[in-house]
Amino acid sequence: MASLRQLFSQSVVYGLSTVVPRLLNYLLVPIHTRVFTNPAGYGVITELYAYIAFLLVLLTFGLETGFFRFASKRSGAQGVYSAVFYFMLITSSVAGLVFFSISGGASRLLGSEFSPGYIQILGLVVATDAFMAIPFAKLRLDGRPLAFSAVKIAGVAVNVCLNILIYLCLRHSLWPHIINEGSLLMLIFAANLVQNLVTLALVLCLAGVPRPALNARLLRDMLGYSMPLLIAGLAGTTNEAMDRIFIRYLLPAGSNALYELGIYSSNVKLAVLMLLFIQMYRFAAEPFFFNLNASKEGIAGIFPKTQKYFIVFCIIIFLGITFNLPILKYIVGNEYRTSLYIVPLLLIANILYGTYFNLSFWYKLKDKTIYGIKYALIGAFITIASNVIMIPLMGIYGAAVSRIVCYGAMNLISFRDGRKAGFVGIETKHLSLYLLVALAISAIGVSTLWLNEWLSLLLADALILAFVCLFIKREGVQVPKLADFKRLSI
Repeated sequence: MASLRQLFSQSVVYGLSTVVPRLLNYLLVPIHTRVFTNPAGYGVITELYAYIAFLLVLLTFGLETGFFRFASKRSGAQGVYSAVFYFMLITSSVAGLVFFSISGGASRLLGSEFSPGYIQILGLVVATDAFMAIPFAKLRLDGRPLAFSAVKIAGVAVNVCLNILIYLCLRHSLWPHIINEGSLLMLIFAANLVQNLVTLALVLCLAGVPRPALNARLLRDMLGYSMPLLIAGLAGTTNEAMDRIFIRYLLPAGSNALYELGIYSSNVKLAVLMLLFIQMYRFAAEPFFFNLNASKEGIAGIFPKTQKYFIVFCIIIFLGITFNLPILKYIVGNEYRTSLYIVPLLLIANILYGTYFNLSFWYKLKDKTIYGIKYALIGAFITIASNVIMIPLMGIYGAAVSRIVCYGAMNLISFRDGRKAGFVGIETKHLSLYLLVALAISAIGVSTLWLNEWLSLLLADALILAFVCLFIKREGVQVPKLADFKRLSI
């Protein structure tokens, strides 16, 4: 139980690196969705960052997880760090040069809305992001969540401040008369690049720059372990980002694809609050389970309970976001508030994504990463097929349903294989009660929604708070005190 408390305490601290930056970025959402009164401009940003998601997975080679695996197994963790650090430095530098050389052709391929300058700046963003993955992984492996979080927050704060400065200048000077939408997009991407450069400098100061060393045999072994994760990551990114690419090309003829993509992306921003919890849990869980697996304590008695807690927390977050949409919708501009009923669908998909992440530990810890390829490829096939079928029929709602279908299938397959391997399980004590309470809250919230959305909001929030209290009492959860976090290493 002490190990379990450690996991969730560190999850909260790692959450600072996810929750606070995302909350800071939420300051950009109301600005962007109000400055871009035509959602098509926001659609351009969305599509380009969807491509970036694929490129980032490709350029990290799956070595983030591979670093945890090899550094936790070997006494010479510094040698592992050095080898991966300089390998990533070389590959990221080459990638940055390639993006500059292909920017013109890529711009012509994407269309007149996409300037070569966008490709060049975002190419540097991708290259620096990929390189920083290993220094950040070292901070996590060393058990320094506060340092990890501080650097992440500082970088995002720089980006947010630059964006606010840009838009304040635009609103209160002659800039609106001389800067068009294309120039505005260029400034947004440039602010992201400045963020990365500041973050890179900070993380290198904290994680350290190792002495140059390229251990060819070690790199070969790590790449052999990580390549299946790379392929799985590419397939997984297909599940996560391909809908935003498909929307542009699969909507019925006559639709303004970039406009609809901007609307869809703004609703994704409302659903991203679920991903905040999943991401902060992931940052703590990966090094925790790898280190625990290497110890004598083992994980057989811990994983089932963490799975149950994880599911219950996700359900609570789902209820909170869904029934508070009458307030949360004001985060985005008025033109973006259509299709809000897509948000609950996206939240369900995010829950399934989180449970799949938990189920994926069984093959990572048993060095059977080939299963990751199997699940991700199946998911990618389902994503492509379901988007091709559903987007023409249901529009952007079809993209959300496709996510649910994909992650639902991946959960079922991974659960089946993990159970056969003797790893996957879930503690069922009180779980049925929690699910019934959640269903009851949903039924009451939906039924009162037809009468008055504010009445539904207040009643649902009161019931959710009671649900949290019930969970704490039934599970005997000891809420961490401030002193518990002060003991964490900086």
